[in-house]
Amino acid sequence: MSLIEVIQSGNYELIDVREPMELEMDGNIDGAKNIPLGEVEDRQDEILSIEKPVILFCRSGNRSGKALDYLNAQGLKDGYNGGGWSELKAVLEANQGTF
Repeated sequence: MSLIEVIQSGNYELIDVREPMELEMDGNIDGAKNIPLGEVEDRQDEILSIEKPVILFCRSGNRSGKALDYLNAQGLKDGYNGGGWSELKAVLEANQGTF
């Protein structure tokens, strides 16, 4: 399934791997769980226990890509790099009425 198909399904968990300070300065996406990249390893069990597709995102897509690579190596089955938060937010808003 593609990222767009997952978003259109409406069945996913959003994880923002930016630092809390970035969310305060730049903004966030409603409903996203904040797990900074530096905490992903410590909180991997929490992430791996999510029973729906996981969409990771950050400022540009770089840190979320690193987090996804790590989590895939730990056994994450259904993970996606949502890229930068502002682009992902636009995609989410554009697809809100489709499911």
